Amino acid sequence: MTRRAAEWEEFVDADGVWRQVLRQRALGESSRALFLDRDGTIVEEVGHLCREQDVRLVRGADSLIAAANRAEVPVVVVSNQSGIGRRLFDWSEFAAVQRRMLDLLAAEGAHIDAVFACPHHADAEEPWRHADHPARKPNPLMLHDAARLLSIALERSWIAGDRASDLAAGRNAGLEGGLLVLSGNVDQPGELRGAQVLAATRFRVFVAPSLVDVLEVVPLLGR
Repeated sequence: MTRRAAEWEEFVDADGVWRQVLRQRALGESSRALFLDRDGTIVEEVGHLCREQDVRLVRGADSLIAAANRAEVPVVVVSNQSGIGRRLFDWSEFAAVQRRMLDLLAAEGAHIDAVFACPHHADAEEPWRHADHPARKPNPLMLHDAARLLSIALERSWIAGDRASDLAAGRNAGLEGGLLVLSGNVDQPGELRGAQVLAATRFRVFVAPSLVDVLEVVPLLGR
């Protein structure tokens, strides 16, 4: 095993899901948390991002994350990564992209507390082919795992993402609410319709044009 492989293999569990705690909290009273999608939310969507030179922060991502840091609200990335399952890139490339993202955030005084990523997809190759893996959003396993590892109170936590499936994962995990950010290269009318469906289920939903606007919603995390 090469040293480069060892740097990432420790984070990929037996079920193939990336689980990495970057900052360990003192486990006491459960804390609210801010869950964030990655592509199209923290970093610009480029389609199966796998090159560190293509990593660019979405406008406002650093400010939002730094605000949560100052409020002592853990920030947890939960990301579907079917590109790995489809063998478009591998975990070492994912790790390189993540290092670049973390470096860019650190330069702006912001940090991430944990990262979870699911490679499983119905059209993936083995061993990642799975019709409905419990870790793939909108399923909630990554959020449940974060709650267990970081002592997070899911019912007081929020999720932000550029797709309705991000918010659905939050609803399915029992979060207080979700923030749909219209910053990704997605079908925005379709995502808005999906968010409206979720809002009808008594899940609190907010829509923001960008992460800059989400800053006004962050205080809701403490209520």
